[in-house]
Amino acid sequence: MAEILQILILGLALGGVIALMGSGLSLVFGVMRIVNLAHPSLIIGGAYITYLAFKALGVDPIVMLPVAAVIMAAIGVVLYRLVFQREAKSAKYSEMTVLLTFALAMMVEGLLGGLFTNTQRVTSPDYATAAFFIGDVFIPKGQFYAGVVSLTIIAALSLFLKYSRLGYAIRATTQNREAAELLGVNVQFISILAFAIGIGLAGAAGSLVSFVFSFFPAKHWEWIAMLMSVVVLGGMGSILGTVVGALFLSVVAAFVGTWIGATWSTLTFFLALFIILLVRPQGLFGEKPELA
Repeated sequence: MAEILQILILGLALGGVIALMGSGLSLVFGVMRIVNLAHPSLIIGGAYITYLAFKALGVDPIVMLPVAAVIMAAIGVVLYRLVFQREAKSAKYSEMTVLLTFALAMMVEGLLGGLFTNTQRVTSPDYATAAFFIGDVFIPKGQFYAGVVSLTIIAALSLFLKYSRLGYAIRATTQNREAAELLGVNVQFISILAFAIGIGLAGAAGSLVSFVFSFFPAKHWEWIAMLMSVVVLGGMGSILGTVVGALFLSVVAAFVGTWIGATWSTLTFFLALFIILLVRPQGLFGEKPELA
């Protein structure tokens, strides 16, 4: 029983971090239909910002989180204007963004590789290797703090989207871009804002990733399938679905990794992506597309 509880706690803690990693990806797709394959590479960009601050100035990764988020959000605004804005009204926009973001991921990886090489890095605050002990169960402080902070950020995002005027505009644009524009929503501004928030979330996730996982520039290729699995399972564009998908798959992967083998733990995400695309392509909380 203690072993089951231990695995469950570890799975939920990592699931919170993965939920934050995927929430920006889901938001950007929901508002602008951008399939952002570069999202994990931008998470790694946020991790390197935090790593530099930690090594040079001794700034705690959690303290550095809002700074990394703001820096990455500003980068997001620039990226949207340079790369995505021009063809936003194209009928084939989503398909085009797959290629655009794939190329962007390669460029980000090359830039980070040139600056930092492919050596694995990690920030090491004191709590990263400490733990709470409750009887026979231990809870790693680093994973616990990261999971709690991640879910807190997602809760704040959900409240913002549900109760603020800008949140109303973002949700309206998500549901029907053309109708929102007819009702007076500045869709162009909302698109820039949502993209900035999405990339800012990547920066925030990067700060937490910096002490939960080791990372290097090419690490993003290991994460893209995992994040796509989470987002597709929950429903593309659904923040709630992303959280549910992340927590569920992380717990399942934790049990599989412990009882069967670490290799099979990674395959859990690939298998989930395959099955959900076959059985329910719109995901658990997504809307079924209307037939033409």
